[in-house]
Amino acid sequence: MKIDYHLEDSPLGAVAERAARAQALGFDGVFTADISHNPFLRVMAAASAAPGVEVGTSVAVAFARSPMVVAQTAWDLASFTGGRFRLGLGAQVKPHIERRFSMPWGRPVERMAEFIGALRAIWDTWQNGTRLRFRGEHYSLTLMTPFFDPGPIAHPDVPIHIAGVGPRMSRLAGEVCDGYHVHPFHTVRYLREVTLPAMREGAVAAGRSFDQVEMASSVMVATGRDESEIEEARLRVRQQIAFYASTPAYRRVLDAHDWDFGPALARLARMKRWQRMADLIPDEVVAEVAVEAPVDRLGSAVRARYEGLLDRVGCYPAGGVLASLTDEEWATIRAQVRG
Repeated sequence: MKIDYHLEDSPLGAVAERAARAQALGFDGVFTADISHNPFLRVMAAASAAPGVEVGTSVAVAFARSPMVVAQTAWDLASFTGGRFRLGLGAQVKPHIERRFSMPWGRPVERMAEFIGALRAIWDTWQNGTRLRFRGEHYSLTLMTPFFDPGPIAHPDVPIHIAGVGPRMSRLAGEVCDGYHVHPFHTVRYLREVTLPAMREGAVAAGRSFDQVEMASSVMVATGRDESEIEEARLRVRQQIAFYASTPAYRRVLDAHDWDFGPALARLARMKRWQRMADLIPDEVVAEVAVEAPVDRLGSAVRARYEGLLDRVGCYPAGGVLASLTDEEWATIRAQVRG
């Protein structure tokens, strides 16, 4: 099992130092999400500062961008990193796509499948000189002149990972993707009963082996050096769970456990009573979603929960106690996760 460092929402100026430290500590990869800073710029900074690790977007919002723009960015990063770059894509949810990005929304699974097909068609044109003739319901790309063609690169097989929660996006990962970023808001039961069966179904339908899909997640952890720090971390996790559970897109995780607090959380969210929401999350839910363990046993606890389920893990959320861990503590966690 690999262990990754997730930059979360680090500003660009902090990325190089954090990525270099992650490499020095022996992390296998450095990944960044598309939150309030451009993820591709941060990947570039991380790749420059940490030339010995894999880098990538744990998620970049696909539907906020044109496939051609993403294809060009990923092509340059794959070339610059010598093949260390992994392209992680996510759909986001309808309000953000329509109201934050002012882009069209509809049939996200089918749109994502087309987006991935368009990327590979563009890369095939650049690498092999084939004519660009991609036509779909959502995207049509039929023009590529020599002036705009970057040409072939040494590492053209850019791994595409997608992020998701529901069974249909999980199935798509099994059908066409190189990896799947499991959302941090999950449980082992949900993985076993919903995510993995859907992925295997997709892989079988596409005539692929399920082993071709790398499973990754930034897993929620409640850790500390003593009980007071662990309890503080539990509160952070409780707040994060409440945020996700208030959103209909993540309701399937609640349904898998017959947890009924989703509608109450949604009402509080509409009233902007954010602090009150965490009070609705019971301790047993925190224990199901997050790995709870002291710092000196955290890596072993993560490995015990996810061995055989995930190929690579990171710790989430990154603030709190995690931000203060020493190099020696991270070295212990890394060694325990790897086993």
